[in-house]
Amino acid sequence: MPYFSVIIPLYNKAPYIRKTVESVFGQTFGDFELIIVDNGSNDGSSEIVSQFNDPRLSVHRMEENIGVSNARNIGVELSSAPYVTFLDADDWWESTFLEEMKGLIERHPNVGIYGTKYYIVKNGKKRVAPIGVKEDFIEGEINYCRVYAKTLCMPLTSITVAIPRTIFDETGGFPPNIKLGEDFILWVQVALKHPVVLLNKPLSNYNQDVDASFRGTHNKRYDPDTFMTFHFNQFVDEEARNHDLKMLLDRLRVYTLMNFRTSNLFPDKVQNEICKVDFKNVEPIYKFYYKAPYWVVKPYLESIRLLSTIKRKLKK
Repeated sequence: MPYFSVIIPLYNKAPYIRKTVESVFGQTFGDFELIIVDNGSNDGSSEIVSQFNDPRLSVHRMEENIGVSNARNIGVELSSAPYVTFLDADDWWESTFLEEMKGLIERHPNVGIYGTKYYIVKNGKKRVAPIGVKEDFIEGEINYCRVYAKTLCMPLTSITVAIPRTIFDETGGFPPNIKLGEDFILWVQVALKHPVVLLNKPLSNYNQDVDASFRGTHNKRYDPDTFMTFHFNQFVDEEARNHDLKMLLDRLRVYTLMNFRTSNLFPDKVQNEICKVDFKNVEPIYKFYYKAPYWVVKPYLESIRLLSTIKRKLKK
């Protein structure tokens, strides 16, 4: 039995998947199985994956795109290791990710989620993600909701965690009906019941240089049924008694619903979520964004965008 199961959901990522897989096989700790769930790719991704000849690799091809949550969940069902990790098909790990994760697990047994810091890759440059932990923090248990609320930079992502298989099964896995923020829902479910341990060392690369045509969100308008913020009701009881969770959810509500607000999409459902916000938990400007009439907010935001565009052009 391998120590780790590595799950990669794949759909049309031909320009990136080779580097992703190479980062797995280049790990300094080699006791793992790699399970790739191909969601019916038709861009040559499957052919690239088939070029890897390693007994630790298994590829499971679906006839159609079943979505990233379902693909990850199927990958876990097929896995055999006690710890499950995930990697997206356009991101990659540093070579010591699994070795460092194993050490973290051994130093902190009986934890719900293990995570590491990560790099954000933009315009070919790497910067450390500004998650809300102190610079002198090395490793240990964190208050997931408090850390996330501090900067709204994800302290855990699908490419930076290891989760015990038993904990994953306990939660039911990634919610299959949510297309944006599905991992956040899972992490909160775990964090409300189990300790979360973080290694404050960047070992994953979150690639924001991916061509827009390869993004799962390209040219998509998410409706409330598939957008995470409209599913926060499942935390209503915990939110009422957990100040840190309340702070996080309020900040995420006003931040993630801005695109809906500025486009006047689903205004009634947006307003229903905003009515739950304690505006003492968020920056004062959001009260104007959501309380002022739309016909006032729209030109104000358009003027800000115009000024921002002018400033960028002047800098060139």
